Amino acid sequence: MSQTINANRLFYASCFALITTAFSFSIRAGILTQLGAELNLDTVQLGHINQMWFLGFPISMILGGVFYSAIGPKLIMQIALIAHTIGILLTIYATGYDTLLISTLLIGLGNGCTEAACNPMIADSYSGLDFNSKLNRFHMWFPGGIVIGSLISKFMTDASMPWQAQIWVILIPTAVYAVLFYGQAFPKPRAGAENALDSFKAMLNPLYLFMAACMALTAISEFGPQQWVGPILAKAGASPMLILALVTGLMAVGRYFAGPIIHKLNTVGVLLGSAIFGVIGLYMMSTMDGSMLYVAAVFFALGICYFWPNMLGYVSETMPQTGALGLSILGGIGMFSSSMFQPIIGAWIQENKVAAEATGLAGDAADLAAGQATLSNMLIFPAILIVAFVGLYFFGKKVNHSA
Repeated sequence: MSQTINANRLFYASCFALITTAFSFSIRAGILTQLGAELNLDTVQLGHINQMWFLGFPISMILGGVFYSAIGPKLIMQIALIAHTIGILLTIYATGYDTLLISTLLIGLGNGCTEAACNPMIADSYSGLDFNSKLNRFHMWFPGGIVIGSLISKFMTDASMPWQAQIWVILIPTAVYAVLFYGQAFPKPRAGAENALDSFKAMLNPLYLFMAACMALTAISEFGPQQWVGPILAKAGASPMLILALVTGLMAVGRYFAGPIIHKLNTVGVLLGSAIFGVIGLYMMSTMDGSMLYVAAVFFALGICYFWPNMLGYVSETMPQTGALGLSILGGIGMFSSSMFQPIIGAWIQENKVAAEATGLAGDAADLAAGQATLSNMLIFPAILIVAFVGLYFFGKKVNHSA
């Protein structure tokens, strides 16, 4: 007798797994300054530690996509649980740079397994507008989890609690998703998307390759400023963790109500609007300080809010033959791009601080100038996306008219 699939329970479990990912992102962002001071790490070393989180993500995401049809989401999520648990515990008991590299890589691997299993599992469990709504609501919990994690981190940091205590918190959603997934039946991959070779051939479509290039830019536009919010905005006259909470809180709300917006503007229109707001938000953050940074954060949030789920949604809808592998590769490219830029951003901060000090600035003023200059460097990513999505918008119209 086959076990009935409880799609909603699987969905809720997936959400808690993504909250684990979000906590590992936001709490690490919150303790970055503490880590540097306590373990004597410079911003380039911190960049390499961040890189491991983003590097582990695409490795397991892509491998999970390749083997999804063969081993199924259940085994992938079991691997995620093991990687998360060991990575979190290793981080707590880390004594230096090398241990943090390994532990952060393991957490990244667990996060990638979550994406590799849950995105196609949701696609296999729901369809149509219900699928779009569920996918956006699933991805709502990445920013939603960051809101919760960043506020927890701020509270614990303000209370002078050690960074290790903050890492323990990440185990809470890990335990919850383990319990929710336990003993459940999982859906089988959709017919026509089960063969990895067929999926790979479908990915050679120029449109998919174009979307993959855009994914690299949308990911770094979203994750670059957020992951470095502490060091970049530490001296800007506003709380970096409150800004992170504000940005991700608005992202969560926006993704929750994404369905009607996508219905009115279509997916490409939403992506184009996101790129425009992203440029405006980053420009404002790079030129403002004090309480005006909270206003700038609103524009930035509106910009990056719909990038990730709608990049995946567009490919899933227009090129369903790419299957689970196509979604995993796309997400993997986004995370790999973010990984490669982590040490670069750390170096930008160092170089911009040296440049600021060369102009006579010192102390907090030099840190502020370095942070603003680094945000200016990041403006290029969403600016390129505006041009790319304008082209995609008119290309999509041309295809629809000719169909």
